Amino acid sequence: MADPTKQSFTPEDSIAPVEMNGLHGFISKFTVLKGAQRELWLTFLIKFLLYTAYSITNKTMVLWLSKDLGFSDQAAGALVGWFWAPSMTVFTLLAGSLTDAIGLRRTFFLGVGICTIARSVMAVTTIPWLALACGVLPLAVGEALGTPVLLAATRRYSTIRQRSMSFSIIYMIMNIGYVTAGWIFDYIRKLDLHFNFFGLDPTPHQQLFLVSLAFEILIFPAIYFLRRDEDSATFSAHAQRAGNFVARIAATVQQSAADTLHLFRRLFGQSAFFRILVFFLLIGFLKAIFLQMDYVFPKFGDRELGLHAPVGKLANINAILIILLVPTIGALTQRFAAYRMVIIGGAICAAGVFIMALPTQWFVSAANSAVGQWLGHGYLGLQGSVHPYYIMAALYLAVFSVGEAFYSPRVYEYAAAIAPKGQEASYGALAYLPFLVGKLLVGTSGWILATFCPATGPRRSGTMWLIFALAASIAPIGLLVFRRYIRVPEADRQDL
Repeated sequence: MADPTKQSFTPEDSIAPVEMNGLHGFISKFTVLKGAQRELWLTFLIKFLLYTAYSITNKTMVLWLSKDLGFSDQAAGALVGWFWAPSMTVFTLLAGSLTDAIGLRRTFFLGVGICTIARSVMAVTTIPWLALACGVLPLAVGEALGTPVLLAATRRYSTIRQRSMSFSIIYMIMNIGYVTAGWIFDYIRKLDLHFNFFGLDPTPHQQLFLVSLAFEILIFPAIYFLRRDEDSATFSAHAQRAGNFVARIAATVQQSAADTLHLFRRLFGQSAFFRILVFFLLIGFLKAIFLQMDYVFPKFGDRELGLHAPVGKLANINAILIILLVPTIGALTQRFAAYRMVIIGGAICAAGVFIMALPTQWFVSAANSAVGQWLGHGYLGLQGSVHPYYIMAALYLAVFSVGEAFYSPRVYEYAAAIAPKGQEASYGALAYLPFLVGKLLVGTSGWILATFCPATGPRRSGTMWLIFALAASIAPIGLLVFRRYIRVPEADRQDL
């Protein structure tokens, strides 16, 4: 770990922030970043570029696997849910120690370098084994390196007074990246360009990978201007205890894996561990529905709404609303217990998914209304009539976003609240489990898609969405029914 004495320190770090009320106090929460280090602004820029590139790739993945590489719905779903997405989660768990070992800047360069090579391969080849071995798998490693590094960089380059606002901005930038990616995804597919570049005739999906590659390359100059002194101190300290660079990385990965196993062995004997484990397993059903937007919605949109349907802009409804709702709902519900808010949020999320299972004829009048016409022609840029599924999807995403704003931030709070003293970090590390469970569950979506919403033949998409809605309902129902066994008293919280 980096020497704390080498980290930047300013006089304001030693002074407790003074609370100010009224408009001046509200404005001061934003102006606190005035005079922030250059590295903090570069971290914000890197976050935007990384997440835009990642989101473009994520939305494109299942379509590319099926249409360019020839995988069936079932195989594409399994590759994404059981290979690509879980690999990122596993490598992310190992990346934190690697960052401590070789420093922020070197880890940034390593991760972005791997992603650049991987995206280049995915943009030029249609050979399945080559695309998977030299594209998809390395990309999972490179993407995983970025997550803990960005969090560490935000903490390192911000002062104590700036830290809370810095992490809020990081969260906002992530969603701005998602919105940008959704717009690019729709725009490139709508253009449907056909061109030859040095013998390469890229498909629309490879063109999207090329765009994500361009965003990735733009990260290099930003990393270059990050300060080097802390990295040098960290690297020198570890260099004295290890051999060459590759050996250091191998040793660090081995140690990270051992630390992770030790963590689970240490927690295994605690009753609270089994409760939080069941809690996170149930939350995984909600995360699976969130992941459907990238891994199911593109194919569903092409098949039910027409080729190159603007599903990216539809998905943006979620990101836009989350930016607006999370701080507001968080402020209004902060006195309530996290467990209760998770149940309420999960129930709202599940209710939103049921909208997609309703008969489409119920929403014909809404599609023809002024609001429906604005959504279709004004926001989505459609030509001709507006399919009822657009209205249904917009309502589903709006309701789902409200539920997500209730439950998602409180999941991590609950893990921290019930952790035994001194083990907050260990329990916080378990917060990766819901996404891992969700990714494993979403691996089955290919079979559901092929059965109820196939590329050719009769479709029963309402039944498909009913299955997804029932799966989402497992989370709030399970949390409610088994709360007597799962719930642990939260520190400094009343049972509200």
